[in-house]
Amino acid sequence: MKRIAILGSTGSVGTQTLDVIAHDRERYSVEALTAGHNIELLLKQIEQFQPKLVSVHTKEHAEEIKLRTNNNIQVFWGAQGLLAAATDTDADLVVTAVMGSVGLDSTLAAIEAGKHIGLANKETLVSGGHLVTDAAAKYGVRLLPIDSEHSAVFQCLNGEEAKAVKTIILTASGGSFRDKTRDQLKGVTVEQALQHPNWSMGAKITVDSATMANKGLEVIEARWLFGADYDHIRVLLHPESVIHSMVEFIDNSVIAQLGNPDMRIPIQYALTFPGRHITPTAPLDLAKIGNLSFREMDLTRYPCLAMAYESGRLGGTAPTVFNAANETAVSRFLRGEISFLGIEEVIAETLEQQVVVPVRALPDIREADRWARLVASSVQPLSS
Repeated sequence: MKRIAILGSTGSVGTQTLDVIAHDRERYSVEALTAGHNIELLLKQIEQFQPKLVSVHTKEHAEEIKLRTNNNIQVFWGAQGLLAAATDTDADLVVTAVMGSVGLDSTLAAIEAGKHIGLANKETLVSGGHLVTDAAAKYGVRLLPIDSEHSAVFQCLNGEEAKAVKTIILTASGGSFRDKTRDQLKGVTVEQALQHPNWSMGAKITVDSATMANKGLEVIEARWLFGADYDHIRVLLHPESVIHSMVEFIDNSVIAQLGNPDMRIPIQYALTFPGRHITPTAPLDLAKIGNLSFREMDLTRYPCLAMAYESGRLGGTAPTVFNAANETAVSRFLRGEISFLGIEEVIAETLEQQVVVPVRALPDIREADRWARLVASSVQPLSS
């Protein structure tokens, strides 16, 4: 039986991970769950999966959980609770599905505790790529990607030599506004941005898909997961989201991984690796789909992707600043403070003001993150 801890159990990836587990209860046990403010959903998950440890965002929520559950469950809160869930159980695999840069500390702690990582938190590798990969190598821990694109690349590379890889090709749906020109993006609403044509995801990542910042984060993540340089990581627009990514080899062969746009497939692969098992998902029917289409990625149309490439190449604290500025800008857009096009303006202005320094340890990342959020909160974009 594989023992699982889920950091971020009430979010999109967390709930789908529990759905995979629910369909094969004899194969898994749930050791720990963490959540933010969705206490009612967490209570239902506790009742169904009976974890040994849970953690929530605030002390008040922790007290409520204690009152409404049995005494056998350890209840924590805050940053220390997240660390406890990552390290203080018998979990074999920690699924890091929390949103944002808060996932970095808990992921590193889990690695140091010898836990394998099901990685669904892009910001962990974007901000702390070399720290995380160095720690994983030191402690003999697997980094198993849960993002559909990185899972696809991971599967395409199985059994292949690294020196035979020519190009990693990440596919992108184009998000909610893929068929709109930049002029047509003026005045689009939050509600429109959240209507993703293919995937069911949380608000932040759905907006990131529309700006293509999400794909930029994935490019930086791929650099650390697969040891590729940025000149050999390509993004290709693929509206159907059936080919999740591809790898081109030096003999010009291309291996692709296909599947329906259902996150439970890559989630389960991370849980069962190196084996495969029956999933609760629908089979892929290529005849019904009929056609698969592709377009070159336009970095002028999607400047957030261009800024991500630039930040990755700069290295040091630049990816942290890009990520923190993006998180802040998206939050401001979702609150109605800035326009959709204002997101990229906030990121660009924050990057313009930065001084890039090397990342030697976590405090360097924390300071860059703090600075970027402060600046990004104060930028007033012209388009807004």
